[in-house]
Amino acid sequence: MSGIVPLHFALLIPLAGAVVIAALGRWPNARDTATVVTGLALFGFVVSLIPHVTGGSNPAVLLVWLLPGGLGLVLRLEPLGLLFALVASGLWIVTSIYSIGYMRGHRERHQTRFYVCFAVSICAAMGVALASNMLTLFLFYEVLTLSTYPLVSHHGTPKAMRGARTYLGVLVTTSVGFLLLAVVWTWVIAGTLDFRAGGILEGRASEPVLLTLLVLYVFGTGKAALMPFHRWLPAAMVAPTPVSALLHAVAVVKAGVFTVMKVVVYIFGLDLLSSTGISVWLMYAAGITVIVGSLVAMAQDNLKRRLAYSTVSQLSYIVLGAALANAWGVVGGSMHIVMHAFGKITLFFCAGAIYVAAHKTEISDMRGLGRAMPITMAAFLIGALSVIGVPPLGGSWSKWYLALGALDAGQIVFVAVLMISSLLNIAYLIPIPIRAFFSKPADGSEPPRFKEAPAFCVAALSFTALGCIVLFFLADDVYRLLAPLGGG
Repeated sequence: MSGIVPLHFALLIPLAGAVVIAALGRWPNARDTATVVTGLALFGFVVSLIPHVTGGSNPAVLLVWLLPGGLGLVLRLEPLGLLFALVASGLWIVTSIYSIGYMRGHRERHQTRFYVCFAVSICAAMGVALASNMLTLFLFYEVLTLSTYPLVSHHGTPKAMRGARTYLGVLVTTSVGFLLLAVVWTWVIAGTLDFRAGGILEGRASEPVLLTLLVLYVFGTGKAALMPFHRWLPAAMVAPTPVSALLHAVAVVKAGVFTVMKVVVYIFGLDLLSSTGISVWLMYAAGITVIVGSLVAMAQDNLKRRLAYSTVSQLSYIVLGAALANAWGVVGGSMHIVMHAFGKITLFFCAGAIYVAAHKTEISDMRGLGRAMPITMAAFLIGALSVIGVPPLGGSWSKWYLALGALDAGQIVFVAVLMISSLLNIAYLIPIPIRAFFSKPADGSEPPRFKEAPAFCVAALSFTALGCIVLFFLADDVYRLLAPLGGG
């Protein structure tokens, strides 16, 4: 396709929505309607971009020049960015609907501020997704951190403020201390920060310098939650559940692993990484995080904390796919962005629904809950099976391609890591719905009668659970979209 494509609308739509939401703060029904309508408008716009990518076009738009030498804020459409934009914009609609039920059902304060910050954070996520160079991505990455801080600290309690300070401290320290240094260093040695097929660093520096740069990029992207820079993620669980969904599925962590994938594919290039072997250490760092994150998750009785450490583990699947530096690994890791998004947002939606309807946060208190909340617990089971990677659910495909990537790289140890991780996933996720459906409450009393969360919450979690199933049958379409990343 040809012609001018107004990519900046991906930023303007959520920003305009934030202004309208703020103006309608005195009228909750109108405000919440504006939130959903803005989400629908953004998703509709992003969907309209699909033919450009499938037609082989990569339209771009300059926002502003920042530095001499041709360095500016530029948006460009490419397959990986389109996938992230589709996930973030599509799940924003579902999360907004869920939030209406949750925020009203729990009688949360400062709801207008919540929806405004949510819209601004989605704007930042769109900037990350469509960034044409590393400077543009870095700036929107920082805006995403700052705009989500008020969401993490939403409750304003001492505990919430401590968690928010940890969140902000880790993410800003890593990005300014490591990521910014890597960006400047890349500009000095390569003379450009553009994302280019095949990378921009080939022949530009020695292997020790390239290895150092990769370390700075990976650990500077704190949102990827690679150990030991993962503490912000469980600390942020003090936020309302819709924020947890935003952090784990819609924007924040996905922006982190998306950044790692972009750096690997478009800054270093797969050929450079595979020929030098400088990403082997990253495979082991990701593998360790996969296993240790799962082991820590097993020890958590608080449901949201268990899911948080599960996310720490699952994110490193994507980092592992990038580190494998081959077509199967990159496609599998990128595919896991969308597959994990639907599975994990379903689990967090269920956790919030349980809190609103039953006022329970600890897994040990959820015995027999399946009789009272059968829809919620059935959705939880579906989301859990997708995260584990059981067919016919979407998560099975991304793990399959990751295993092929490990075999193609001659790293059979990581096939074992994936298998062990799946077994650990079973151990810390499946007992929850089993006990909910087949056990009596711990005090021996009869399970409570049917009492689901507000309809908006149930509708949202049912939709994302269905999405886990639908994605299994759409995997071929996702694969075709992502194939160019590996040279296919």
